[in-house]
Amino acid sequence: QVQLVESGGGLVQAGGSLRLSCAVSGRTFSTNNMGWFRQAPGLEREFVAAINWSGGLTSYADSVKGRFTISRDNAKKTMYLQMNGLKAEDTAVYYCGIHWGLPTPLRVGVRDYSNWGQGTQVTVSS
Repeated sequence: QVQLVESGGGLVQAGGSLRLSCAVSGRTFSTNNMGWFRQAPGLEREFVAAINWSGGLTSYADSVKGRFTISRDNAKKTMYLQMNGLKAEDTAVYYCGIHWGLPTPLRVGVRDYSNWGQGTQVTVSS
């Protein structure tokens, strides 16, 4: 069983940056696509970014494109989300998940991922 643990969230001013980490433990990591999602109170969990097994293929939600960068280090079994130019609308709990299905195309649906971690809170002050 794969377990994911998110970290790196916090309180930041608008325009600031944060780097989130998703540490993976368990049987596999390097062969699976991974994704970042976020959820604000009262809202549905929404797609943020996804990355394939090698890191060579990525996908971003339009709302974060150009500001966020997803990456992974398979040797360290860790996925990252570098968030720059943060906006108040980015305030949410951020979760990482793993995709167990076919690797292409990159999936963007919440239901395409599982093994969610506990989440890490990102709060952006305006």
